[in-house]
Amino acid sequence: MNEDLKMAIGEWCSRMEIPLVGVAGVTRWSDPPMHPWMPEEFYPQSIFPEAKSVIVIGLPISLPVLETSPSVWYREMYNTVNVLLDQHTYRLANFLNERGHPSVFVPRDGYVGIKALLKKPLAFFSHRHAAFLAGLGNFGTNNMLLTRQFGPRVRFGSVFTEAELSADPLLVDSLCTRCMRCVRMCPAGALDERDYPKGLTDKNSCVANSAELNSHGTSPCGICIKVCPVGEDRKLYRREDEAIYTRKERFPEAHRAWEHVRMYGRL
Repeated sequence: MNEDLKMAIGEWCSRMEIPLVGVAGVTRWSDPPMHPWMPEEFYPQSIFPEAKSVIVIGLPISLPVLETSPSVWYREMYNTVNVLLDQHTYRLANFLNERGHPSVFVPRDGYVGIKALLKKPLAFFSHRHAAFLAGLGNFGTNNMLLTRQFGPRVRFGSVFTEAELSADPLLVDSLCTRCMRCVRMCPAGALDERDYPKGLTDKNSCVANSAELNSHGTSPCGICIKVCPVGEDRKLYRREDEAIYTRKERFPEAHRAWEHVRMYGRL
C-alpha cells in the first residue's frame, strides 16, 4: 500500500480545509458489513473498472442555516456545499492523475433534478455508503450517515482511483441514539423506528415532499438532519436542548429568526 501517497492526500485535504476524509478499498463493496446491500452495478469497480480505492471527503452543513429550513438560505448552502464537493473531488482526482494514478471524480448528485428522482429515486452511486465504508460514520434511523463531528449534517463526495491505498477502519460503535426525533418530525412520514436498513426511508414520500418544496424554491427539506442530536456541532451552537424545535414559547428568539428567513425569497 502507498502510505506516502495517502499521507499526501491527507495533507492536500488539510490545505483545502476539508474536515473529513476517508479511504475504502473497492473490495468492501463486494463483501459488505451489512445486508441487504446494493446491486453490483452500483459498486465503484462496476462504474470505473480500474478502481482499487475510493477516497471520500465530507463538508459540513452549518446548523443555524439548516434550522431555517425549508428556506432559500438552506437551499443556497446546500447548493454551495455541492459545488465545493464537486470542485474538490475534481481537483483531487487531477492531483492523483498528475502523480501517475488514474482517477476520476464522481459528481455529488448523479441526477438532473427532482423530476428525475420522482421517476426513479436513485443516483448511479451512493456517496453515503462510500463514506460508511471509508469509516467516516454509520447509519442512523433517518437513513443518513451520522458522523461524530457533525452528526448527519455533512455532505460527501468521492474519487475513484487506481491507486491501492490502505483502507481506514470502519466505525464500529453506533452513533444513533434511537431518540426517534427524526421519525416524529418527518413532514412526509417517510421514516419508521426500525434499525437501518430495515427502517429504510420511504423514498417516494421523501421525494414527493422535496418536489413540493422545490415548487416554492425551498428544497431540500432537511428536517431529519436538523433535529438529530448527534454531532459536536450541537455543542458549538448551543443546540443541545431538543425542545428548541418544538417549544416556541421557550425559544421565541430562535423561532422568530427562522420565521423571518422563511418569509422571503420563495415562490
